[in-house]
Amino acid sequence: MAVFTPLTETQVADFLARFDAGSLVSLEGVPAGTENSTFFVTTDRRALVLTLFEQGEFGELPFFVDLLDYLDEHRLPVPGPLHDREGVALHRLAGKPALLFPRLPGRHPKAPNLAQCAALGDALGHLHRVSQHFPGHRPNPRDLHWLLPMHHKVLVYLSPEDQALMKDEVEIYQEAFGNGPELPQGALHGDLFRDNTLYEGNRLGGIIDFYNGCTGDLLFDLAIVINDWATEVDGRLNVERHDAILGAYQARRPLTAAEREAWPMMLRMTALRYWLSRLLVVYVDPPAHDLTPHDPEQFRTILKARLAHGALPLPEVNA
Repeated sequence: MAVFTPLTETQVADFLARFDAGSLVSLEGVPAGTENSTFFVTTDRRALVLTLFEQGEFGELPFFVDLLDYLDEHRLPVPGPLHDREGVALHRLAGKPALLFPRLPGRHPKAPNLAQCAALGDALGHLHRVSQHFPGHRPNPRDLHWLLPMHHKVLVYLSPEDQALMKDEVEIYQEAFGNGPELPQGALHGDLFRDNTLYEGNRLGGIIDFYNGCTGDLLFDLAIVINDWATEVDGRLNVERHDAILGAYQARRPLTAAEREAWPMMLRMTALRYWLSRLLVVYVDPPAHDLTPHDPEQFRTILKARLAHGALPLPEVNA
């Protein structure tokens, strides 16, 4: 159960009184999730999601509020946080930072079809196009600057072959991205896996869980998506899903020449980013709660496939 801080109906009813959102009808803990406590809150007016933040710095949360407000204003399918009668969104509840969101419709797509992939590509292209003008700033916490020191922490747990693979890859990324041309920058979701989206049929009802949100290379965000949404069990890319996402994305925001050149390497770097982060959870910094960590092997497999087969050709943009 991913409710680490239980709440009573009285606590939530008192919290709701600050907002113009109606009176509490029901409260339900949400079992999904690995970091925060989440509740479905139903009032006599609407369905809401209440999140208590169990980890991280309170000072970073205003960035997420501002980003979601900004994207909501630009009509992206994101849960813009509710603000109270004084215009404040971020509060404390049971001693934890708390935010209240509208509950968006839909379910996570376990095996996304091509229409769902195209809808995701369109939304991400729209998000990246407008996010280049977002005034907030939070450095990417999982980019090359993180890989460089953190990969040393897991080497002792790896086979000699995997040690060499990881060290060689990080050195290659440093050469490719440390001295390469600057790529287009903007606000990123930072973790846009399938389980961070909601669909009603083929319609994208919502992009959720922006708590890895940051600013940095837009291409980093796109590579995370392709490595999850368009990858088969053996790590190889699925041509149809790949092209559906990237075709719709580029209709909103065509990739630059520098991004096209960096694309194969970015796919590799984001695969290693998740291989490393999952290894860290397993061996170095296990979760504070009794949760099963994600399997690092999945992204080792993806990295090996990118090395063996390279990237697929990027769809061309119609003039």
